[in-house]
Order: sequence, then structure tokens, then C-alpha cells
Amino acid sequence: MDVNITKDLTIPKLFVAKCRQYGKSRVAMREKEFGIWIPFTWRDYYNKVKYISLGLVSLGLKPGDKVAMMGDNRPEGLWVEMAALCAGGVGVWLFQDCMSDEVKYIIEQSDTRFFVGETQEEVDKSLAIFDQCPSLEKIVWDDPKGMRNYGQDCLISLGKLMDLGKSLDEKEPSLFEQMVAQGHGDDICLLFYTSGTTALPKGVLLTHYNMLTMGANLMAVDPCKESDDFVSYLPFAWIGEQMMSVSCGLQVGYTINFPEEPDTAMENIREIGPHVMFAPPRLYEGMTRQVQVKHMDSGWIKRKMYTLASKIGYAVANLKFDKKPVPFYMKIALALANTFVLNKLKDHLGMTRLRQAYTGGAAMGPDHFRFFHALGVNLKQIYGQTEIAGIAIVHRDGDIKFDTVGTPIPGTEVKIAEDGEILCKSPSVFQGYYKNDEATEKTLLDGWLATGDKGFIDDDGHLVVFDRSKDVMTLKDGRPFSPQYLETRLKFSPYVQEAWVIGHERDYVTAVMCIDYSVVGKWADDKKLNYTSYMELSQKPDVYDLLASQVEIANQDLPEPAKIHKIINLYKVFDADDEELTRTSKLRRAFVEKRYKQIVDALYQDVDTVHMDTTITYEDGREQHIKTDLRIQKLNV
Repeated sequence: MDVNITKDLTIPKLFVAKCRQYGKSRVAMREKEFGIWIPFTWRDYYNKVKYISLGLVSLGLKPGDKVAMMGDNRPEGLWVEMAALCAGGVGVWLFQDCMSDEVKYIIEQSDTRFFVGETQEEVDKSLAIFDQCPSLEKIVWDDPKGMRNYGQDCLISLGKLMDLGKSLDEKEPSLFEQMVAQGHGDDICLLFYTSGTTALPKGVLLTHYNMLTMGANLMAVDPCKESDDFVSYLPFAWIGEQMMSVSCGLQVGYTINFPEEPDTAMENIREIGPHVMFAPPRLYEGMTRQVQVKHMDSGWIKRKMYTLASKIGYAVANLKFDKKPVPFYMKIALALANTFVLNKLKDHLGMTRLRQAYTGGAAMGPDHFRFFHALGVNLKQIYGQTEIAGIAIVHRDGDIKFDTVGTPIPGTEVKIAEDGEILCKSPSVFQGYYKNDEATEKTLLDGWLATGDKGFIDDDGHLVVFDRSKDVMTLKDGRPFSPQYLETRLKFSPYVQEAWVIGHERDYVTAVMCIDYSVVGKWADDKKLNYTSYMELSQKPDVYDLLASQVEIANQDLPEPAKIHKIINLYKVFDADDEELTRTSKLRRAFVEKRYKQIVDALYQDVDTVHMDTTITYEDGREQHIKTDLRIQKLNV
């Protein structure tokens, strides 16, 4: 990669340069549709973007206008985003599962003029809030399914939008290139909304220079190749996906692959066999659970082979973690383990060709980290946030410590404030929060980004992230402790999907558990336990005993004050639609503590059950009233 990042360079300028360089000779992206991988060359990419961009201009788009987008990961999503940027617009992505009130808040707060939705579902959400958002003028839709009877004046199909662009291109054939040439690196290109763990999401303003410098500095550490494949399946509204699809993807020129459906993403990843992968911990946790379940369901011989092979893998991984040489006999043993077991597992997970695997966005437990390195996957922790265009810290090859997040990428400085808060400075630090000067002043301190996380730098120069400052809890002996660390340990069990650890300034630590319905259900079927719902299964005494045994395993190597004394199985899984999780699956601790105050109080009283009377909300807005009694189980501590 030989891209020179200057203040004159923009994402559209880089895009046009790549299209000219590769033309029809290379595939820019693929999408699986009706079981067939359909390729799009860089020439195709250029033409689609040009006509959509000119179509938006025909509708009245001006530099600085916001274009909101919502839908699954498809080529059209990147085409629209790039088209908006080429016309000088600002891209605003929304998560696919946002409910109408969330859509309304972002559209209204961002002053969005144009909304682009993939299907009838996104159109319905935008139409529901159209009259309440005075800045919103046009809604563009792509998938015609279910749209036959929609005749509102504000609607236009993506196909007709491109026809408008073609007409304008015939009248002014040089207009598109002129618009691209007018851009500057300091122009705002993307407006991302934060997770909103404690308050309403804030709009993060990022420039072309912010995004491109971040990508260039990451690629300086871990170079990618233009022949590489990357699978785009995480929401475009997440900065991590933009980081790989846009910031790095354009600079390297590798091929971006789009799954047929979100539900087929894992299967499609296996078909492609990507060379580079970036995902939040929850995805790797899901992969770990998948292997654990397969192991439990396999025959005696396969279980023994896996146990032996993984033992060898763990031993070699631990030697590498400690930077010790791997003995010759261990290399032979590992080669055999790879041949008969581990390589087959990697192939099943789509990781055979994987050269770099990253995780970020939340903490990953050491158990999951060791698991992937035992398989031979070069998994690295990164640290960053939307406000620094995605990444500031990453592990280096051969210098991986699973209890740290690595060292700063080139151009990034890190220091620890007096109160333990992590501060970062780099050319990728954002420009501020949209229409929120007060929050900007609190976050940008003389060019340093106040991350809101607590941590320290160890003797090797690695950053150790403790937890969010507001989430660090104090144990009964006065020592600070990270509940997130405990939760990731608990989620290494295949039976646990989510966990919430409580114990700040209390006499002991407790946990609210959410079972993995499919895994525990399979276990219950094998045990001949009858159940009809998640709620009923979660309250079975045998299931409580099962989870208690898993928690006691996690308790074994914890200091006495941090050991979990009581657990309660929740009647449902934490859900973003119920505002318990953010759209990036982070636990909203303040909210759940308020919502489940009855449970928290009961865990610290001498009672065996707690009565719950509450309402849960589904994605389509339907509500269900729940009345139930939840058991509380004490553990042997």
C-alpha cells in the first residue's frame, strides 16, 4: 500500500483513483444472491456510485447535507454511502434493528434530508416518523418487494434515482469528477452515533482525514494485500465495519464480500475464507460456543481427539504468549493436532486462510482469547472507539498479551490521567459531537481524547484497559474490580449467553444469568426435562444446578472478595429492543439496575425467590406482560 495521506486527499478521491487503477481487471466486491456469488468490478462500482451521486444532486443534495442509510450489508449500501460522500454529503448510518423512536431521534438530531432504506421495513419506519422530522425530504428504497401500493410523493426507488443521475450525467458529463475534486480532507464525511450506554446517543463527527489516517496507520502495523478477501457482515453503523470496508478497504483495494442474508453470514464466511477479519467479542464468543456444543454432541473418539489436540494447542499458545521457544517435539505434536483436528475446526469456522483476526468494541475474556490461539488463529485485541475513528491500540505479531490491548499504532499517543482515565491523541481524533458543545468540551482536552475508560500502561508498554470509569466497582475489601472481566469469564461457558455481575460496595458479588436457549435446551432434551418456553426452562432446578457449576468453575481462581455468592436466572435474554443492551450489544448497566431493582434487592436479602411483574417489547413494537417468580440460588463459596 503506497497511499500518501494528506489533507488534500478524501475518500471519494481515493475511490476514483482505485477505480481508474483497476477498472474491469479486478473485482471490487461480491454479493451472494440466490446461491450465486455475483461479482462487481471496480468499473461497475464507479458507475453505480456516479449515477446514485448525481441522482442525489438532482434531488437537491448540497455539500454538508446528511444522507441517512439503513439496511443489511449489501453492495448498494456502500454505493449509496460513497455516492453521498462524492457529492460532498455526510453519511449517517442506522442499525438495521433500530425501532421507530430511535430512527426518529437520529434523523431529527442529525438534520437528515435524505433517507435510504433497503426494504419495506425500513420504509415503514421512516414513513412513520416522516411528519415529525421537518428536515427529512425524500425516502429512497431499493427492494421492490411489498412496495407496489406505496405512492407517497416523498418516495423514490433507487433505480429511478440512478436514472435521474444518468440524465444529469448526459447533460453535465464532467460534473461528478468536479464534485469529487472539490472535496478536502478536513471536510466532515461521516456522522456516527455512539452506543448510548448511559444517555442518548451522541453524533460523532469524523473527517476524511480522520478515517484515512486511521486506516493507513493500522495497515502500517498489519499490511493487507490487494488480493485479500474481506467479508462485510457487521452493521455499517458500527465504526469497526467502516474501518475495514472503507478506511482500509479503499487504501488496499481488497475484495469485499457480502453474505446472502445476515442469517447465512457464518456459512458464507466459510465459503469465502477471508484473509482478514474484524468482529466484536460476541461473535467470537458465539464461535467458541459453537465448537463447545459440537464437542459435547460428538462421539467418544472425537471428543478424546479434540481434548488431546486442544491440549497441545493450548500448550504451544502459552509458550508463544510467554515468548518462549517451542520445542521440536511440540512442533511435531502440533503438526499432528493440526492435521487431524485443529485445521478441520478452522475450516468449519471459515478461518483457514485467516492471517489477521481482530476483536474490539468490548472486552474479550482471556479464556476466549486462549481458545482461538490454541486453534492457531492470530487473534488480536484492539482498543479504540468511534471518537478516534475506530482504533488507537493493537497487538503486534509475536507480542500478544491476552490481558492487554497492545501498543499504540503509529501516530497515536496514549497517557494515563491522574484519576486513571485513558487519554489518546492522534490525527484520527474526531472533530466533536454534533450539536453538543458541552459534551465535546468534556471529551476533547487540549487535543487529547478523554476515553471514559480506566486503565494503566504495563512494564512492556502495553495498555491494560480496566473498564469504563463509571462501571468499575469497589469490592467489600476496598479494591477496585471490573465486572466486565467476570462477565466474560462466565460467558466462556456454552450454557451462558449473557451475564450481569453486581457487587459495587456490597458485602458480596452476585450475578444475573441469561441462559443460551438452544444449548441449554439441547442439554435439557438429553436429560429428558420437559419445558415449553425460555422462561420455564430457565427456572428448572436442574438448570440452576448446571449454571451454578459453571459459575463455581469461574470462581476457582478469583480472589475471595470477587467470588460470586448468588445467582438468579433471568426469564429472558437481555435485548436491545428492551433498552437493556446497546445496538452494539453492550450492557446498559444503569438502565438494567433500575429496571431490575427488585432482583438486585432480593439478591442481597435472605429470600429464595423474587416476584417479577414487567413488560417486554418486541422489535415490531408489540409488548408482552410478564408475571413470574424467579429462584435465587446460593453457591458454595
